[in-house]
Amino acid sequence: MCGLNGILAYHPAAPQPAEAELLRTRERMAARGPDGAGLWWSDDRRCGLAHRRLAILDLSEHGAQPMLSACGDLAVVFNGEIYNYPALRTALERDGVTMASGSDTEVLLHLYRRHGPLMVERLRGMFALAIWDRRRRGLFLARDPYGIKPLYTADDGWTVRFASQVKALLAGGAVSRDPEPAGIVGFHLFGSVPEPFTLYREIRALPAGHTQWVDRAGPREPVPYGCVAARLAEGAARPAAPGEAASRLRAACLDSVRAHLLADVDVGLFLSAGIDSGALLGLMRDAGCARVTAVTLGFCDFAGRPEDEVPWAARMAASYGARHVVRRVGEAEFRDDLPRLLDAMDQPSIDGVNTWFVAKAAREAGLKVALSGLGGDEILAGYPSFDDVPRWAARFRIPAGIPGLGRALRRAGRALGIAPGMPKAVGLVEYAGSVAGAYFLRRALFLPFELPELIDPGTVRAGLRRLDPVRRLGAGLSPDPGLPLARVAVLESTHYLRNQLLRDADWAGMAHGLEIRTPLVDASLLAALAPLVGGFGNGAGKRALAQAPSRPLPPALLDRPKTGFTTPIGRWLGRPDAARRPAGLVARDWSRQVFASAALPPLVPDAA
Repeated sequence: MCGLNGILAYHPAAPQPAEAELLRTRERMAARGPDGAGLWWSDDRRCGLAHRRLAILDLSEHGAQPMLSACGDLAVVFNGEIYNYPALRTALERDGVTMASGSDTEVLLHLYRRHGPLMVERLRGMFALAIWDRRRRGLFLARDPYGIKPLYTADDGWTVRFASQVKALLAGGAVSRDPEPAGIVGFHLFGSVPEPFTLYREIRALPAGHTQWVDRAGPREPVPYGCVAARLAEGAARPAAPGEAASRLRAACLDSVRAHLLADVDVGLFLSAGIDSGALLGLMRDAGCARVTAVTLGFCDFAGRPEDEVPWAARMAASYGARHVVRRVGEAEFRDDLPRLLDAMDQPSIDGVNTWFVAKAAREAGLKVALSGLGGDEILAGYPSFDDVPRWAARFRIPAGIPGLGRALRRAGRALGIAPGMPKAVGLVEYAGSVAGAYFLRRALFLPFELPELIDPGTVRAGLRRLDPVRRLGAGLSPDPGLPLARVAVLESTHYLRNQLLRDADWAGMAHGLEIRTPLVDASLLAALAPLVGGFGNGAGKRALAQAPSRPLPPALLDRPKTGFTTPIGRWLGRPDAARRPAGLVARDWSRQVFASAALPPLVPDAA
């Protein structure tokens, strides 16, 4: 896990890139790579690559980046981990390749030499990478199928710049700060910025599961190679027999945990009171980890209350023989950390506070790598959306099809004063008549008709036109996975998980020099579980995960009400009614402070 960046002046008339800019961008990501820093220029100095290193595999200088091929015609910078690296290395050595390091980075160079862009189909892991190809005089960019690792680009028509963070590109000083209406509107609708947009018009995310080529003709359109919807559609076409589900899920999850333990440093775990992290702890034990360091975050405000994760986590840690580290956080520490937290938050998000503190605690405990249970709810149907979205779409399909009815009912509801207390209720007929619309309503922070009260109406109009949120969500359901549960799994995985949870795990972990790994967010695991997804409803998926370790989780844990990994943010914001205020309204309160911290310049009038 690291931070990477680079510049390619592809247009013949573009000025030669400045080393000072490359270094400013790199050093804005210093926290991502405290173990080393590197810099490389092509022979004509038209392409520069830079890197900050967090050493996980091959801790020696042999694993330093940028890394060159033996003949010097390829140079790579890479952020992430390739979990099938040992098998790939063995195959290369069998073909006569001599490896100079024990790093997975070197494997990427050899794979690109043999397979070109198709190399990405052989990788199991989380990654963002850039390879300069001297022979072809071009740059190859790639990002993993789930989008666990970020990669942002900025193209001004002459020069393309890329980095692991939006704020790093801005720190370079050559990228426009003109606001992007779709990013602004997207944050207010969802509580995170939906990719490929950012808050800035010139900066875009390379979409998850895509590659991109840049040469003298400029950046080509990104090319897809990994698609969550396609995997689930394939699984729906070949459903597993009901009796196979438990054994197949156990085998697949254990295989993923084993793969994610690859490291030359200790691998710990974020342990909450939930099924996902508890099952991972049991599977780590099954994979041969004798004594795992399990880190649990507790909040002083929750001590002795049902929201407190610590007692249940302690029971699981004791059951599996883990070294249990409990870290409690109170309001004073939150307020002290808040400026640093908001500075590290690469794009605004209403989540991530919990991950900031548990990552901080893990680093204090001496860890550089920790597993997280992220992704379990998305693939195992653990969210209420798996029930709500199909039900709403079926119930409101006919009334939603009546022209103008939804808008009329919404206006009537607002006129009657219903909207302030139940804003989503007045939008049911308007939005919930399709799977994409129902999901939009279920996950929305604010609804479109509320936005002019929060941000400039011109920005709202331009942003909604560019983002077109419901259509964009619907387009992500292609190919159609068919089954209701699979459709929601696609939406949760490619929207909420990708744009919020995984992105928050990246910036919050990297701010503390901690690599967060997600065994339940894995393309190989997805392929193995896709034929089972149709049977995961009504809690069956999570129950199967609880039974996956050889020593299953205690039955009482399954009956415990789901609390989620929450924070007492409402109280910390100073609201006297925080205890009674619904979580959705607390999230709205927090979103205002988060967005204000972005300090965007005024929108250019012609941005619409």
